[in-house]
Amino acid sequence: MDERTLVSIYLTALGIGLLMGLERERAKADGPGLRSFALVALAGATAAIVAQAGQSAWVLGTTLIAIAGLAVADTLRGPRNGDGPGATTNAALLLCFLLAALCAYDEREIAVAAGVAATALLYFRPELHGFSERLSTLEMRAIVQFAAVAFVLLPLLPDRTWDPWDAINPFRIGLLVVLISGLSLAGYAALKLFDHRHAVLAMGLLGGAVSSTATTLTFSRRAREGAVPAPAAALIASLANLTMLLRVGAIAVAASPALLPTLAPVLGTALVIGLALPLRMWLRLRSENAKPELEMKNPADLRSAFLFVLVFTVVLAITAVANDMLGTAGLYAVAGLSGLTQVDAISLSAMQMSDQGRIEAATAVIAIAIACAANLAFKAGVAATIGGREMLRGIVAPFGLQLAGLIAGVLLWR
Repeated sequence: MDERTLVSIYLTALGIGLLMGLERERAKADGPGLRSFALVALAGATAAIVAQAGQSAWVLGTTLIAIAGLAVADTLRGPRNGDGPGATTNAALLLCFLLAALCAYDEREIAVAAGVAATALLYFRPELHGFSERLSTLEMRAIVQFAAVAFVLLPLLPDRTWDPWDAINPFRIGLLVVLISGLSLAGYAALKLFDHRHAVLAMGLLGGAVSSTATTLTFSRRAREGAVPAPAAALIASLANLTMLLRVGAIAVAASPALLPTLAPVLGTALVIGLALPLRMWLRLRSENAKPELEMKNPADLRSAFLFVLVFTVVLAITAVANDMLGTAGLYAVAGLSGLTQVDAISLSAMQMSDQGRIEAATAVIAIAIACAANLAFKAGVAATIGGREMLRGIVAPFGLQLAGLIAGVLLWR
């Protein structure tokens, strides 16, 4: 092991120890802190290096046992008023040792990522406790069900097509369902987790991550009832629909990276053009004092997931048949119709067909843009019907700019 590698190992291990130790130093009343974590990290790296050099794994194991013994002894002799080191700090100390040792086994990137994740878990203790306390029984059950689908059911699905058009692949469909549900669940969790200082901005962005349609309909109704001022409701709906474009981009990153170079400029153009007016509306808005409420079902509910499976499978089959029988015109027609109420399904279908070489990347991007445009038009009509004339006045310009951005993006970058 050369000198440069040794320096890299020790610096990485020390960085992990200092990061975790800094958090514990701020949070603890007594027990291991900044120096202790840094020293334990250096000990872990040294033990791993010695174990590798002498091919003696017992050196690493013995050192770990010694560190654990010191942590237990420190806990036993600590104050009895609850200010001494607890199980969390001791567990973090042992994890710090193991991550530092991992650096010596040429896994420094994984060790750093795990160290940052561990520090975040330690730092966000109040938020995580508050989040768990606010979870209802049904929400907790839905999260467990989502985990079961993602990590138990998904690996069991066959990874092959079952239809003459090579479109229906159970594993890919299941993977995309997990992706969509995961994005929605992340937005839902963020809504439950954080107490927003800028409620209007947060409701638009996070509500759009969960469901831009539900967000638009919810605040259109609240604007009609007078519970939320119409300008605020229009801004929330506009931001939610901009988030829809980010959501499509995130889906492409995970599901179809090859399409991203063609899709990203179109979405980016629409975002830049569409963001100008909502940003101005937000800066001028003076009604942030009341935090609006967003009523929404837990998106991890399995019924919603299975409904998406059904919709996506039907759209995928229709899209494949329409493309074979009618060419790109049929694909665009399906994109316009299915995009009225659901962008994810047709977007994923177009991405999958592009990956399979059944359509060109530009054709897939145009289909996605048509679906987004149809979805914008549908939500504008529904918002105007439910929210009334004042809501319509508030959304016409932002929605129009988003539509213009999509058209400009397709014309400029296809």
